[in-house]
Amino acid sequence: MMKRRVLCALAASLVLACVRSSVAATVPGDEPPKVKIPEPGVPQIMTLEGRYIRAAYNNEGYVILGYRLANLSVGEPWMMLEVGFSLREGVKDFELKRDALSLETPDGKTHALPTNNEYQDAGLRALLQREKVQRDSINYFPPNAIRACRVGFFAELDSPAKSWDQVELTNQSACLGRLFFPVPAGITYGQHWLNVKFAESMVRVPFRILTKDEDKMLEKNFRDIKKQVEEAFKPKGK
Repeated sequence: MMKRRVLCALAASLVLACVRSSVAATVPGDEPPKVKIPEPGVPQIMTLEGRYIRAAYNNEGYVILGYRLANLSVGEPWMMLEVGFSLREGVKDFELKRDALSLETPDGKTHALPTNNEYQDAGLRALLQREKVQRDSINYFPPNAIRACRVGFFAELDSPAKSWDQVELTNQSACLGRLFFPVPAGITYGQHWLNVKFAESMVRVPFRILTKDEDKMLEKNFRDIKKQVEEAFKPKGK
């Protein structure tokens, strides 16, 4: 299973890095587009698990991200992301705190995760209602992650669930939840990064808010891009 992820490691970055000019350009012979790989600046592997599902991991931590709703919320002042966290096999338990998470937007700005009070004051019920129908399953974890747990940085006022400022991660945990980031200038098209600081390293999950043309290009060329990646990672002699 992990070998398959490694074979697809380039796919996410290939899709995520596509720019508007690549979409608009006419490709001779209707060949699949060749796009640049985004540079995370840290050692890691990135994978594509679905049209709006991205994963990134290193030897310490694993992060899965779903962003369908964010891709449909251009111009809005809050971004919601579906996320999952785990530690790699053999890594010691770790307490993931609120300040270990941040969002980097295309303008180069970094947005901190807000407090639960700030989230409650924002009045995001309409966003939460949309999330019920505009989301994907992100249950794509490494084989060692077998115990479900909640990422509880946020909780509604009328919810019996409480909010926490940390999540206890183990190398067997598969922790799922939602993150909310204020984006005062409004969500824009382009390359975004979810930054997650683990005990000894950082994982940066790349995801791109796609224009309609980019979205069509992704849908049309998904299999071709995956094939390109499999060829690039084919073992020598085979």
